[in-house]
Amino acid sequence: MKELLYLKDEQLKGFIEKIFVTYRESFNDPKKILKKYELGTAHHKSLHLISFYKGITISQLLNKLNVTKQSLNRVLNDLKKLNLLEFKKDAKDSRVRHIYLSDKGNKIYGEIFVNQKKRIYKAFLNSSAKEVLNFDLVLKRILDEKF
Repeated sequence: MKELLYLKDEQLKGFIEKIFVTYRESFNDPKKILKKYELGTAHHKSLHLISFYKGITISQLLNKLNVTKQSLNRVLNDLKKLNLLEFKKDAKDSRVRHIYLSDKGNKIYGEIFVNQKKRIYKAFLNSSAKEVLNFDLVLKRILDEKF
């Protein structure tokens, strides 16, 4: 890692605080929609990942969410009861199930996403292309120090 002598502890604390507040606010934006469908943050995170990684397996979803099987099963069962998910068996291994959003799941997630993206989209519109690319690069480096 490069020595960033110009970054003092207080500045780093400020960045950490901004990351926390950004996360809190961007996940706060769709709360009314989630409440309307009696869904919570765990449901939202699962819906997002299932939408983004179409056909994700339960094992892959567990890894991405970093939760227990019990927690994920509770969330998936809730989403299944609401008819928001479809499961398809893997062509090669029938024990593996791929998860997709149903039409109803896509509709509800679409409502959530439209609401949530407003803040992020506005920030990107008010940034230069270079700033957006650098922001993406910094986020990748935060997520994976080996990047």
